[in-house]
Amino acid sequence: MTLRCIALDAMGTDAAPLPEIEGAIHAARAGYARVLLVGDEGKLRREIARHASRDLPIEVVHASEVITMEDAAAKSFRRKRDSSMRVAARLVRDGKADGMISAGNTGAVMTTAKIVLGPLEGVDRPALAAVFPTSRGRAAVMLDVGANVDCKPRHLEQFAVMGEIYYRVIFNASRPRVGLLSNGEEEHKGNDLTREAYGLLKQLPLDFVGYVEGRDLYNGRVEVVVADGFIGNVALKISEGLIEAISSLLKEALSATLSSKVGYVLSRKAFQNFKKRVDYSEYGGAPLLGVRGVCMICHGRSNANAIKNAIRAAAEFSAGRVNEKIESELSAAALSRAST
Repeated sequence: MTLRCIALDAMGTDAAPLPEIEGAIHAARAGYARVLLVGDEGKLRREIARHASRDLPIEVVHASEVITMEDAAAKSFRRKRDSSMRVAARLVRDGKADGMISAGNTGAVMTTAKIVLGPLEGVDRPALAAVFPTSRGRAAVMLDVGANVDCKPRHLEQFAVMGEIYYRVIFNASRPRVGLLSNGEEEHKGNDLTREAYGLLKQLPLDFVGYVEGRDLYNGRVEVVVADGFIGNVALKISEGLIEAISSLLKEALSATLSSKVGYVLSRKAFQNFKKRVDYSEYGGAPLLGVRGVCMICHGRSNANAIKNAIRAAAEFSAGRVNEKIESELSAAALSRAST
């Protein structure tokens, strides 16, 4: 099978370009994709030379500018036309890469992808999806987690379709359950937005279970959780903070109470297993669903493992023809709505 080509903004992470280069090398060795490292060519080649990367499908594409975390999204897009982020997006737009990945300024990545790549047919608002671990051992996906602060009911309808398709392809699930995030499970709960969206989602050919609550993000009741970007982002940030706090508290408790060497080894193993289950790097990044091509947005603190897994996920996204399925099913939903 032909390797997918992924353009990686090599100047995005807090420790760039080391995590990007190491992650690209790990992904290339694993046969996930061919990687185009985008950034300062001289700097990238010097760092690559320090690794055993000969004969790997990795190329360097020069970009003379970098968008920082302090840059305003819209201004940086207009002023830094040769940024590593924008060059990566152009590679996708021009058909030289199947997808792009960046761990840089999230607002700037979304702005760049929306403008350079453009939306899919039938998509009003691209949505950012995030993966959550659940107590049942399988992942759940929530969208939108920050791309759209203000949403209309039809946007949530589109999010449901996009999230369900993405989950089907990436997690190999035949019919994932979809829930609409609200303040209660009863149908009369919610606000004007969720109540109107509820009616739209009921008409879709999805396994829609109705309203779900915040706790359902982690208990495995559904695989896809739909929310507007404001609520979704708040839920995401609370979850990130909670996981960090629990990890820290567990570590302190284990250090304070363990007396035997055997107990320490067993408890440390359990703690490491817990950390792996909630580690964002195992999922790589968050896809921006609804744009042409593939766009994965990673955390600024991403390590090499996160970058490697983002490359894998981007390649799977492209190979699974997720965008074609989204356009097809949104078109079918629009036709069905028009005929009623």
